Amino acid sequence: MNKLLGAVATIALLAVADQAHAARDYVWAAGSSTVFPFSTRVAENFSKKTGKKSPKVESLGTGGGIKMFCGGAGEKFPDIANASRPMKKSEFQACQKAGVKDIVEIKIGFDGIVVAVDKKSPDYNFKLEQLYMGLADQSAKGNATVKNPYKTWKDVNPALPANRILVYGPPPTSGTRDAFVELAMEGGASKIPFLAALKKSDEKKFKAIVSPTRTDGGWVDAGENDNAIVGTIEKTPNALGVFGFSFLEENASRIKGAAINGVKPTPAAIASGQYPLSRSLYIYVKKSQVGVTPGLKEFVAEFVSDSATGRGGYLQGRGLIPLPPAAHAQMKTKATALPAMPMPKD
Repeated sequence: MNKLLGAVATIALLAVADQAHAARDYVWAAGSSTVFPFSTRVAENFSKKTGKKSPKVESLGTGGGIKMFCGGAGEKFPDIANASRPMKKSEFQACQKAGVKDIVEIKIGFDGIVVAVDKKSPDYNFKLEQLYMGLADQSAKGNATVKNPYKTWKDVNPALPANRILVYGPPPTSGTRDAFVELAMEGGASKIPFLAALKKSDEKKFKAIVSPTRTDGGWVDAGENDNAIVGTIEKTPNALGVFGFSFLEENASRIKGAAINGVKPTPAAIASGQYPLSRSLYIYVKKSQVGVTPGLKEFVAEFVSDSATGRGGYLQGRGLIPLPPAAHAQMKTKATALPAMPMPKD
């Protein structure tokens, strides 16, 4: 009997040892292509400072990253979801259902969505409603929506260049796409009286009509690699690209950003909210993995440190727009206390 118990105990200890050996010994972050370059830079600095294994950072798009993050607890799923929009209620509920209970939301800074062209193209100054009219599958003509009839930007408005409408942008899994739809497509449609009235009476129907992008080649889903979009618009005369501000700043010698409602995308205009296509960037942390994944808490602390996301920090040099000092201080406190976020409203 004692021999049997000893054998069982030995097997149990071996199983525990195997599990410990199999446990992941590095931080894993996945999600937004916009947050990707910031996250990789933080990973590099974290590894240099701590001597710990460099975190794994994946660019899957916000939707793809959150879906993987919410797949479950434990080492088989990411510790962090990088996001270029807030987590949705449906995503939060999926997390809860899969056992991912305590999620910490940390805002890391601001970003702008830019509509960019190569340096040789004419300058653009779009109104939000013109972006909607040029890029929506169902566009406005008179007091009705019709299959998009506009071939050139000049067809949309005589003040715009007579160039073919061709825009390379992020796919539906991207947080940049979600934000562009909300800020530019829905925001632009809201400026048109009959669509504004529809939004007021039936917002669900309004979104179903104005959110889809055109399917006739005027809008092209170009994948999650924003640098590839930069390369494509540089090689394609008069084509436009939609991506995060940091990629514009990084490639300022090759491309330029369009003005939106008369406002150029600049750090000051984005931080103040004056630029219409401004948004916040986030990381979502799985609290249950703190103390389990080696270095997770330290990695989060590095992300919100003054040297990284503070004014003049190394991420500002990569194009991140810092939070105001008081808001930045709040995020540092969050990174220490790790309070669980409430369920989003929508």
